[in-house]
Amino acid sequence: MKYSFPAFENGFIRAAAASPALRVADCTYNADQIIGVMREYAEKNVQLLCLPEFALTGYTCSDLFLQDTLLRGAEDGLAAILKASEGLNVVVLVGLPVRHNGKLYNCAAVLCNGELLGLVPKVHLPNYGEFYEKRHFIPGMREPECIELAGQETLIGTNLLFACKQLPAFVLAAEVCEDLWSPIPPSCAHALAGATVVANLSASDETVGKAAYRRALVCGQSARLLCAYLYADAGHGESTTDMTFAGHNLIAENGSLLADAAPFAGEDAVTELDLGRMVQERQRNTTFMPEANGYATVEFELPPVDLALIRPVSCTPFVPQDAATRAERCELILRIQAEGLAKRMEHTHAKCGVLGISGGLDSCLALLVAGAGHVRCWTGRGATSWP
Repeated sequence: MKYSFPAFENGFIRAAAASPALRVADCTYNADQIIGVMREYAEKNVQLLCLPEFALTGYTCSDLFLQDTLLRGAEDGLAAILKASEGLNVVVLVGLPVRHNGKLYNCAAVLCNGELLGLVPKVHLPNYGEFYEKRHFIPGMREPECIELAGQETLIGTNLLFACKQLPAFVLAAEVCEDLWSPIPPSCAHALAGATVVANLSASDETVGKAAYRRALVCGQSARLLCAYLYADAGHGESTTDMTFAGHNLIAENGSLLADAAPFAGEDAVTELDLGRMVQERQRNTTFMPEANGYATVEFELPPVDLALIRPVSCTPFVPQDAATRAERCELILRIQAEGLAKRMEHTHAKCGVLGISGGLDSCLALLVAGAGHVRCWTGRGATSWP
């Protein structure tokens, strides 16, 4: 049974990765779709909404990115989204092209309650296979610079963090598509600088086997960085004769996949993030060493809300639910314990083992381990037969 509780005060926020309907190069239509999705999820108490790369223009605009009409349309669309976000209790990330100092950047715009908090440009621009982003864009600058866009002054740069005043555990950072697929993703530095949530605005086309690799990347990065990771993928509206986009939206937390919208299903990924847990995990991990030099932090307001959790919460978190995995886990536990006992018997030159049996479960397990350890000890370390 679901019930509401003060989730925000306990470090939980509800997040979504969504793929709104899109028409390539139709910024007015795209802005309207984004506004509709933004309002829909704000009503559902979603406090963080990540949308795909170039959600305002479409990723497959090609040389239209060099046209002033498209760039102005994207800026006008962003202004409309900012206006519509006033009074909404949600942080939104929107992808669009941004012109700055005579160059073009592939950016994630971060906004909340009518305010443009910052622009995070893409660092790693793919220029291989079906991708040729360097034809239009240049890599983003790391040190934030001032910029005026959509009638507001803000910062642009990769080294930006967005911190919630009401929930210190909620620190957001962004990267864009290929950044995650690169050898050293920017999110590595973002997490060390304090980001507990990383949002990736992506337009990842679909090829055979890519979905599994994408899941592994997202889960692995969230585990390595001890963070929550949102991945919003471009959907059906982007598909062309050259590339097909599946809207494969993902949300992972500390290595666990919490939400997975199957490719081509037309679904969004929605769940809660346990940010208090991320803070605790980092405190326990002595190799996670903070390094925030060169970063600028932008604060935002996000009033708390009560939530009925929709994320899976197991009453037996350390016991696998499916029988096959549970059997494999039990076998591994037996092997680990038997290996330790076998080494002990070898080291002490024990001729035999003496075991007291009480008849309980502990004694039963001790007997199984002793039997397995005995076989391991006397048949050699390479033995594969087990009782």
